[in-house]
Amino acid sequence: MGRWPIFYLLVRKMRAASHALQKLVESVVSAMGYELVGVEHLSRAGSALIRIYIDQATGITLDDCEKVSHQVSGVFEVEDPITGPYTLEVSSPGLDRPLFNAAQFARFVGRDARVRLHAPVENRRNFRGTIISVSGEAVRMAVDGVEFALQIGDVETANLVPDL
Repeated sequence: MGRWPIFYLLVRKMRAASHALQKLVESVVSAMGYELVGVEHLSRAGSALIRIYIDQATGITLDDCEKVSHQVSGVFEVEDPITGPYTLEVSSPGLDRPLFNAAQFARFVGRDARVRLHAPVENRRNFRGTIISVSGEAVRMAVDGVEFALQIGDVETANLVPDL
């Protein structure tokens, strides 16, 4: 019996897209009159997923997502910011709105959020609690009666907890 090859599938999630990709998408989305909430880039073996979150004061419809998808696809064809095959998704932020930067955390001070970090802080990676304050690139959260200072650069994912 011979040796069999061992294959590993590496799936790496990069929460926020690169700065260049973010800026490219932002230029398209803002020119169309929408707010860019954020861009996620999920790398997988053989392909990638680009997820764009948009918003506006009156809310987002399927038609809005379709328009933005069409425009962004056209720009991606010209600029070619993603090497290899990819899937493009455009979505509203939804009730469990993702949080990508300090300004978004600051906008929702007093609201509950779920935060997952790349590496543990005080032996934990997952936090669910109230956003207390934001200072620079640090967010303070109250979790089960304990305050934690989390660096936004260490955040893998962050979402508001819906008020139902």
